[in-house]
Amino acid sequence: MFKQVKSALFWYYLFKFRRRVILIVLLLIIAFFANAIYGDVVEYLKLKDKLSYLEIALISKWLIIIFNIVFSIYLILTMFKKEENIEEKSLKKEHKKEEKFTQREKKFLYKKTLKTKADLLVEK
Repeated sequence: MFKQVKSALFWYYLFKFRRRVILIVLLLIIAFFANAIYGDVVEYLKLKDKLSYLEIALISKWLIIIFNIVFSIYLILTMFKKEENIEEKSLKKEHKKEEKFTQREKKFLYKKTLKTKADLLVEK
Protein backbone atom coordinates (compact mmCIF):
# COMPACT_ATOMS: atom_id res chain seq x y z
CA MET A 1 0.00 0.00 0.00
CA PHE A 2 2.78 2.44 0.90
CA LYS A 3 4.60 1.67 -2.36
CA GLN A 4 1.47 2.51 -4.34
CA VAL A 5 1.05 5.85 -2.57
CA LYS A 6 4.73 6.64 -3.06
CA SER A 7 4.51 5.72 -6.74
CA ALA A 8 1.36 7.80 -7.21
CA LEU A 9 3.00 10.85 -5.64
CA PHE A 10 6.11 10.38 -7.77
CA TRP A 11 4.13 10.18 -11.02
CA TYR A 12 1.90 13.09 -9.98
CA TYR A 13 4.86 15.42 -9.43
CA LEU A 14 6.66 14.08 -12.49
CA PHE A 15 3.62 14.88 -14.64
CA LYS A 16 3.07 18.24 -12.95
CA PHE A 17 6.66 19.39 -13.46
CA ARG A 18 7.40 17.48 -16.67
CA ARG A 19 8.75 20.48 -18.60
CA ARG A 20 11.13 21.42 -15.83
CA VAL A 21 12.24 17.80 -15.35
CA ILE A 22 12.89 17.41 -19.08
CA LEU A 23 14.94 20.62 -19.08
CA ILE A 24 16.99 19.41 -16.10
CA VAL A 25 17.64 16.05 -17.75
CA LEU A 26 18.72 17.74 -21.00
CA LEU A 27 21.09 20.05 -19.12
CA LEU A 28 22.68 17.12 -17.32
CA ILE A 29 23.02 15.16 -20.58
CA ILE A 30 24.78 18.15 -22.12
CA ALA A 31 27.11 18.28 -19.12
CA PHE A 32 27.98 14.59 -19.54
CA PHE A 33 28.50 14.94 -23.29
CA ALA A 34 30.78 17.94 -22.76
CA ASN A 35 33.42 15.56 -21.42
CA ALA A 36 33.17 13.28 -24.47
CA ILE A 37 33.30 16.23 -26.84
CA TYR A 38 36.31 17.58 -24.97
CA GLY A 39 38.12 14.27 -25.51
CA ASP A 40 37.49 14.48 -29.24
CA VAL A 41 38.65 18.10 -29.38
CA VAL A 42 41.86 17.20 -27.53
CA GLU A 43 42.57 14.36 -29.98
CA TYR A 44 41.96 16.69 -32.93
CA LEU A 45 44.22 19.41 -31.51
CA LYS A 46 46.98 16.86 -30.88
CA LEU A 47 46.74 15.63 -34.46
CA LYS A 48 46.94 19.17 -35.85
CA ASP A 49 49.70 20.18 -33.40
CA LYS A 50 47.70 23.13 -32.08
CA LEU A 51 48.31 22.54 -28.40
CA SER A 52 47.92 26.23 -27.58
CA TYR A 53 44.13 25.84 -27.92
CA LEU A 54 43.94 23.09 -25.29
CA GLU A 55 43.57 25.67 -22.53
CA ILE A 56 40.54 27.24 -24.23
CA ALA A 57 38.98 23.80 -24.74
CA LEU A 58 39.46 22.88 -21.08
CA ILE A 59 38.03 26.15 -19.79
CA SER A 60 35.02 25.96 -22.11
CA LYS A 61 34.35 22.35 -21.06
CA TRP A 62 34.25 23.25 -17.38
CA LEU A 63 32.20 26.38 -17.98
CA ILE A 64 29.57 24.30 -19.79
CA ILE A 65 29.54 21.63 -17.08
CA ILE A 66 29.40 24.06 -14.15
CA PHE A 67 26.73 26.25 -15.78
CA ASN A 68 24.50 23.26 -16.54
CA ILE A 69 24.83 21.80 -13.05
CA VAL A 70 24.21 25.13 -11.30
CA PHE A 71 21.22 25.90 -13.52
CA SER A 72 19.80 22.42 -12.86
CA ILE A 73 20.17 22.91 -9.11
CA TYR A 74 18.45 26.29 -9.39
CA LEU A 75 15.54 24.73 -11.30
CA ILE A 76 15.19 21.99 -8.70
CA LEU A 77 15.24 24.44 -5.78
CA THR A 78 12.68 26.77 -7.35
CA MET A 79 10.38 23.99 -8.52
CA PHE A 80 8.13 24.08 -5.46
CA LYS A 81 8.36 27.82 -4.82
CA LYS A 82 6.47 28.43 -8.04
CA GLU A 83 3.20 27.24 -6.46
CA GLU A 84 3.53 29.76 -3.63
CA ASN A 85 4.23 32.57 -6.08
CA ILE A 86 1.08 31.80 -8.07
CA GLU A 87 -1.04 32.07 -4.93
CA GLU A 88 0.63 35.34 -3.94
CA LYS A 89 0.11 36.79 -7.42
CA SER A 90 -3.58 35.91 -7.39
CA LEU A 91 -3.99 37.59 -4.00
CA LYS A 92 -2.18 40.68 -5.28
CA LYS A 93 -4.44 40.82 -8.35
CA GLU A 94 -7.56 40.64 -6.17
CA HIS A 95 -6.16 43.36 -3.93
CA LYS A 96 -5.41 45.58 -6.94
CA LYS A 97 -8.96 45.08 -8.22
CA GLU A 98 -10.27 46.36 -4.90
CA GLU A 99 -8.01 49.40 -5.05
CA LYS A 100 -9.12 50.17 -8.58
CA PHE A 101 -11.81 52.62 -7.43
CA THR A 102 -11.49 55.64 -5.20
CA GLN A 103 -13.56 56.01 -2.04
CA ARG A 104 -16.02 58.33 -3.79
CA GLU A 105 -16.45 55.90 -6.69
CA LYS A 106 -17.03 53.04 -4.27
CA LYS A 107 -19.79 54.98 -2.53
CA PHE A 108 -21.39 55.69 -5.87
CA LEU A 109 -21.13 52.09 -7.06
CA TYR A 110 -22.38 50.47 -3.88
CA LYS A 111 -25.26 52.86 -3.33
CA LYS A 112 -28.26 50.75 -4.32
CA THR A 113 -30.84 53.51 -4.26
CA LEU A 114 -29.74 55.25 -7.43
CA LYS A 115 -32.65 56.86 -9.14
CA THR A 116 -32.97 58.55 -12.47
CA LYS A 117 -34.85 61.81 -13.05
CA ALA A 118 -37.79 59.84 -14.38
CA ASP A 119 -37.99 57.78 -11.17
CA LEU A 120 -37.95 60.96 -9.08
CA LEU A 121 -40.75 62.51 -11.18
CA VAL A 122 -42.86 59.35 -10.87
CA GLU A 123 -42.50 59.38 -7.08
CA LYS A 124 -43.73 62.99 -6.85
